[in-house]
Amino acid sequence: MRDILVTPIGSRVMRREYGSLLSALIDQPQTRALRLQIMAACYSAIQKWEPRVSLTAINFERSETDGGLYVDITGTRSTSSQPFSLTIPLS
Repeated sequence: MRDILVTPIGSRVMRREYGSLLSALIDQPQTRALRLQIMAACYSAIQKWEPRVSLTAINFERSETDGGLYVDITGTRSTSSQPFSLTIPLS
C-alpha cells in the first residue's frame, strides 16, 4: 500500500494511472480541508489499486517529535476477513 500512496499518478511508464495524488497535496499548508483531501486521496488510490482489502478508517497525522507525516490505515482483508492496521510514513 505504501507503494501506491507514494507513487505520483503519471510517473509509471506503462501504468500512467497507477499511484495517488498525495505528492500534489503533501507540501501544501496544513488545514482541515487539506487533511480531508489527503484522506480521500489515500482512500481512492487504495480502493482502486488494492482490491484485496476493504478499508474501515484512514487517519492522517504529523509527528510532534520529528515533524514526519503518517497515514494510519485500518481495514479487513477481503479474502480472509482478517482485520489489519498499519502506519505508513509519507516523509
